[in-house]
Amino acid sequence: MTLEKLSWKSIIPCCYKVDDEFVKSKKQIKKQSSFQRTLLDFNDPSTPLSADELSNSFIGSSLINFTYTDLREVTHHFSSSNFLGEGGFGPVYKGFVDDKYRRGLKAQVVAVKVLDTDGLQGHKEWLTEIIFLGQLRYPHLVKLIGYCWEDENRLLVYEFLPRGSLENQLFGKFSITLSWSTRMKIALGAAKGLAFLHEGDKPVIYRDFKASNILIDSDYTAKLSDFGLAKDGPEGDDTHVSTRIMGTHGYAAPEYIMTGHLTTMSDVYSFGVVLLELLTDPKRVARVMDGRLEDQYPIKGAQTAALVAYKCLSHYPKPRPTMDDVVKILETLQEENNNADSSTSDPMITSMPSNSYFSSGSEKNGVKDQDAATPESNRKNRNDKYLNGKNQGYGWRHRINRQRMVASYSDTALYRRH
Repeated sequence: MTLEKLSWKSIIPCCYKVDDEFVKSKKQIKKQSSFQRTLLDFNDPSTPLSADELSNSFIGSSLINFTYTDLREVTHHFSSSNFLGEGGFGPVYKGFVDDKYRRGLKAQVVAVKVLDTDGLQGHKEWLTEIIFLGQLRYPHLVKLIGYCWEDENRLLVYEFLPRGSLENQLFGKFSITLSWSTRMKIALGAAKGLAFLHEGDKPVIYRDFKASNILIDSDYTAKLSDFGLAKDGPEGDDTHVSTRIMGTHGYAAPEYIMTGHLTTMSDVYSFGVVLLELLTDPKRVARVMDGRLEDQYPIKGAQTAALVAYKCLSHYPKPRPTMDDVVKILETLQEENNNADSSTSDPMITSMPSNSYFSSGSEKNGVKDQDAATPESNRKNRNDKYLNGKNQGYGWRHRINRQRMVASYSDTALYRRH
């Protein structure tokens, strides 16, 4: 085991218990790794693939090919009363479908996304979304039901998620305060979605992980949406994918912005930003924890979640944890949250861990973490030591705040660099 593995796992008090759903999903990844993603030349918006060929392909056959007239009817002629919002792709409308459009189709509410031909995305992103979501099925990915390709019209039809995006839940004008357990449930669901994408023989890099692309179900199940910028990960001996820089300001990893080298670690960085958004109050970052929580959260759980965010936001990709590791830690937090003592004392009064426990071997010039090999039987005492050491909090808070400010260097408008 490497020093990095030891120092990372030794600072997080968890038993790495994985739930049945995640284990089952990892087994399914092998089956889904043989994607038919060479059907299209994504670099050519005028791809020779026709609408009929897409409909008869392996991907298209699993989706409903709606007509434009169908979707006008579904949304009541794209009525303003059915308008849900608008992003870089275009406007989104609420609608209703049933077996009138395909035999056996369950009657359900849907979200219909209409490509704005004058917008920031185009035919390529529309096709990319179909390629990935037409094949990927997982509880933490939004379900693509169908599409429309008719003349100049490009539309996508998804399951409807009633609570909208995480961005609206956290920062919307009429947002309500999310409890600690709800925030951690959302974080875990989003982490599972990314881990599912990363763990296949042919990994997928999401590339635009952000709060507005995490949709929330009625029971606060998080699902990743908007795969227009998704990219196949490196294969074989390749360490990265070289691509033009696309994504969202504030969420994109620094090495990707500087070099255009894309890896799964780029998504991990973006996850760290979102996790900080779940933890902090954007108007009072110095206080670290969101004041709207009114100290109603387990102190040790909050500290551990902040540690995860800190590791994900490492300036360099190598020290960041994998999403698989993140899932295991958040699962442990969820389990502990169900059984933990609901202490409500001020987490800023409780001392934080020493900075020495946050650095990997490479960050500390090869100096070995003294507690890295502590036996399981001494874990509780070790954790108490980390969480109750005196006068060790300022440096940690300062570094977390600095990472947060760097991560939020601009707004969330989509950008491209050619």
